[in-house]
Amino acid sequence: MNWDDTRVLLALSRHGTLRAAARALKVDQATIGRRLAALEQALNTTLFLRTSQGYVLTPSGEVALEAARSMENAALALQRQVEGLDERLQGVVRVACTETMAMDVLIPAMARLATRHPALRVQLDASTRIVSLSRRETDVAIRNVKPDNPDLIARRLTTWPVGLFASAEYLERQGEPASGSRFAGHQLVMYQPYLERAGGATLVGEPIDHGQLVATVNSSLLVRRCVALGMGLGELPVIPAEQAGLVRVWPDRSAEPGYDLWLVTHADLRHSARVRAVIDEVASAFATGAALA
Repeated sequence: MNWDDTRVLLALSRHGTLRAAARALKVDQATIGRRLAALEQALNTTLFLRTSQGYVLTPSGEVALEAARSMENAALALQRQVEGLDERLQGVVRVACTETMAMDVLIPAMARLATRHPALRVQLDASTRIVSLSRRETDVAIRNVKPDNPDLIARRLTTWPVGLFASAEYLERQGEPASGSRFAGHQLVMYQPYLERAGGATLVGEPIDHGQLVATVNSSLLVRRCVALGMGLGELPVIPAEQAGLVRVWPDRSAEPGYDLWLVTHADLRHSARVRAVIDEVASAFATGAALA
């Protein structure tokens, strides 16, 4: 059985269509179709049902998928273990983080690394998408939740308090909200997932139901930008918000929990020189105060 054909089985099961699987594997749709046909012929079975909603695994496909996952895990483990022994400070290190972390921490760290290790290249994926370290979708990740996978090594970088912020222009125009007013007479900007908090949406513990919600966005960086433009009050990690020149409202109140930052990599890569260089640069920035300086 051809390993490339097996990769098609994995991609198609994860993405559901020929087009999406082709995009994931960086080949054309015709190639995906040919490889799937070859795999089904080699196994003498039908692996997928072709439906109007996409490709759906048959019972035989489910069995084949488990075997394919085992093959993939073995191949990825071999790759990680070999790369983990690489002592060269050159090559690519893939890093995943949010846009906020990319702007505030990773890009300055990349600039320092480029000076210190010019043969090292950081490939940065800045989004809210959770990528898999086990499947080699990234080498290093900065997350705000500690992973529970025992194969991953997580190092806490810092915990930032989270406060309520506004621009100076907004406060001059609207004034500061009164505590207990539930933001009556004020405009609000919120991180979209926080609208689904149990017990109702709040900003630093204050219910928002008397305020006017003018924008909801899907990243902290976008909240910061909206607040900086004077659109309304918003909840942000204190240190980057203050660095951006925003004014903290109700400085005695913070949201719970704080904003944790964890640096995560796979245990197999912890001795790779290039991965270690990236990890050490980012961790050093937080330890010395260079992050956001």
